[in-house]
Amino acid sequence: MSKTILVVDDKESLRTMVKSYLTQEGFRVVAAADGRDALFMARQEKPDLILLDLMMPEMGGYEFMRVHSREADTPTIIITAKLEESDKVLGLELGADDYVTKPFSMRELTARIRAVLRRAGKTSPEAEVLRVRDVVLDRNGRTVQIGDRTLTNLTPSEFDLLAALMASPGRAYSRTELLDMLQGTSFEGYERTIDVHVRNLRTKIEPDPGNPSYIETVYAIGYRFAPER
Repeated sequence: MSKTILVVDDKESLRTMVKSYLTQEGFRVVAAADGRDALFMARQEKPDLILLDLMMPEMGGYEFMRVHSREADTPTIIITAKLEESDKVLGLELGADDYVTKPFSMRELTARIRAVLRRAGKTSPEAEVLRVRDVVLDRNGRTVQIGDRTLTNLTPSEFDLLAALMASPGRAYSRTELLDMLQGTSFEGYERTIDVHVRNLRTKIEPDPGNPSYIETVYAIGYRFAPER
């Protein structure tokens, strides 16, 4: 069954181009011109992934994400002409899985869509449970337990990042390595995405995100999951 993609952008030419290309790639595509229409479409169509512009009339991308995230955890890729790093970081902090800056290559966008969908729907043929310290991660059930607390608010990217780090406790991974594991391929300039996902993940799993005890920064390299002390 074809995956449904919701394209949200106020420029009709971009919506038409993306819809035409993704339809040829085998996706079912629906579209909205602003965040308000997108909320209606998301509730009606239940898309598998959302491509979201940030700057739109009526309701912008940031406000859409704030509202929609209370209703569903649909994987989201930001598509934006805004070049400031702070704008991209804010989008990721609000729960986006990835971002693409306009103008973009349709081949790259399609690759990113497929990578995010793989992460969102990833399952194992049998349960694979990772246990490090008091953290238990079930790849098959897509669940994370820390002590007696069950996490229910991890995005697909955050879950897979935690799984990658827990698979080899104590091993330091570079940002590029982690990006490759999450997306299947790395794109120059996107290593910053890992930093944002790590920061978001720390706010959800660390007792004190400012002084992390699970996910440690390894100077000049990247990150690691701290082994038993």
